[in-house]
Amino acid sequence: MAARKRYPKEFKLDAISLVLEQGYTRAEAARSLEINANMLGRWIKENEADEGQSFRGNGKLTAEQSEIRKLREEVRRLKMEKDVLKKATVFFAKETR
Repeated sequence: MAARKRYPKEFKLDAISLVLEQGYTRAEAARSLEINANMLGRWIKENEADEGQSFRGNGKLTAEQSEIRKLREEVRRLKMEKDVLKKATVFFAKETR
């Protein structure tokens, strides 16, 4: 089985540009670039859906995704701190009796 070919972001954006801006059909653009027309269609859909944030690459997050990740981490940390304080309250309540 052949290794999956990866295309750089610039290549994908240029391919999309052929269809959306220069009037080529998907089939014509795909044939001239020697790629599958279905793949080109998928790139176009992804680009339209992500409003220019598409093709970030592996592990690269959008600003929203990054903020969500940071907020989730903060929530996890705060919950842990709250649990520690609850346990400390119970411990010290028992000590004062």
